[in-house]
Amino acid sequence: MKIKNSILVVLAILMVSSTAMAAQGDKENGKKIYEKRCVWCHSKDGTGNGPAAPFLNPPPRDFTSGMYKFKTTQFDEILPNDENIFRMIADGMPDSSMPGWKDILKEKEMWDLVAFIKTFAGLEGKPKKQIDFSKQVKSSKESIERGKKLFIDRCSECHGEEGRGDGGKKLKDDWEARTWPRNLSKPWSFRVNNDPKEIFARITAGIAGTQMPSFADPASKKKLSDEERWDVANYAASLADASKTIKEGSTVVKAKRVSGSLPEKADDPKWQEAEPTNFYLIPQIIAKERFFTPSNNSIRARAFYNDKEIAILLEWDDRTKSIPGDEKAAEVSLDGQVFEDGAAMQFPVTIPEEMEKPYFGMGDAAKPVNMWYWKSGTKDAPQAVKLLNATGFDKKEERNAAKAGLKAEGVYNKGTWRVVMKRPITTSEKDKDIQFVEGKFIPLAFAVWDGTNSEKGSKHTMTTWYWLFLKPEAGVYVYAMPVIVALLVLGGCILTARNSQKKG
Repeated sequence: MKIKNSILVVLAILMVSSTAMAAQGDKENGKKIYEKRCVWCHSKDGTGNGPAAPFLNPPPRDFTSGMYKFKTTQFDEILPNDENIFRMIADGMPDSSMPGWKDILKEKEMWDLVAFIKTFAGLEGKPKKQIDFSKQVKSSKESIERGKKLFIDRCSECHGEEGRGDGGKKLKDDWEARTWPRNLSKPWSFRVNNDPKEIFARITAGIAGTQMPSFADPASKKKLSDEERWDVANYAASLADASKTIKEGSTVVKAKRVSGSLPEKADDPKWQEAEPTNFYLIPQIIAKERFFTPSNNSIRARAFYNDKEIAILLEWDDRTKSIPGDEKAAEVSLDGQVFEDGAAMQFPVTIPEEMEKPYFGMGDAAKPVNMWYWKSGTKDAPQAVKLLNATGFDKKEERNAAKAGLKAEGVYNKGTWRVVMKRPITTSEKDKDIQFVEGKFIPLAFAVWDGTNSEKGSKHTMTTWYWLFLKPEAGVYVYAMPVIVALLVLGGCILTARNSQKKG
């Protein structure tokens, strides 16, 4: 009991210390730090129109508006807690261009920034209306079930039935910038985090300046009680999909060898037997026309192969199914214009013997690349796959995909595209096609297009080079390799013995 009381005392001291720092923040010093570190995005006058702003998505915060999206004060309280601003500065905002500064700035400097930033909107005093977290409902099977029903009734029109943000509504914030509902299955993309307490705060206060309302507002037809909001928060937190986590150092798609036929369909349950690997997608900013406002941020790959073929499954969350000519797709698009969704894989034509790979921006003359490109089709044309060879961004040659045996098929379901691409292990045109080899690390890169987000041509997301590895059967590694090593050792011993005899 004494230990518990001691811990509480220490926590209380720390809280008082932080509050004191907030109250004593030096605005003048905060201004100096702001003008050195923050103006490039948020601008000198705090309006969010800094030199970098046109290239950022979401746009930098306009501090002059006094709107703070992620706060723990009530929906009808304009003032955030100073701690809310401090946390954004210290930790940054995941899945955005706002970095965390706690490794660069001292704690006192960050509190000075808090004091200065508030001056842009003339925010003074302390907020009076706080969110009450005292009636928290612990996450349980029962709470999650109740929350699911409420979520489908109140939230799915934006977030989709399974929380992937695919509700099909065109959303804009108060500054007319395009916004997308949060994909709740990707906890690492949450602006704060996906702890039920934080989700409860968003549901209770709403997100100022956006179409995310407060569900505690008595004037709202969708108002939820405290208990109901906790149930929804628990359900939303439960939607986190651990299999989508991008693991640091995970750079290899491990193709599993099978003796029978390979799965043809993207929704074949057999794919669950193949190990998934996740990769971040980044906007293409190397070649013109550059792209800065992506909507997709990750892709997952799995692979099977046998003696004759290789099949690779690509999966990525996409809030919209982009089919040109489809009225629903046009309603959700930025300007009514819709392009096809798409995905591509890139391989070197020749597997490098050393670590040097082709230039990942579509290769070069010395090291050309082989590309498999699938597109979703239009209202009048079906899905299709293209086979390309490239020696640079503007040097592409389209070839006959059918002749090479390349096939592809995609399925869209509840905010996720799943696309299977298949091709024979080897082809007749060895100087133009990648020839897959078991047991070798083969460079592999990905690209994705979201047609509803005006992505077309060079405007897309992509990865750098990673690896594809066709894993030999377990017996080859587990049994053959020790034998090979033993023979090498034995051979070495025999040579040593012979040399010794000769010397003797």
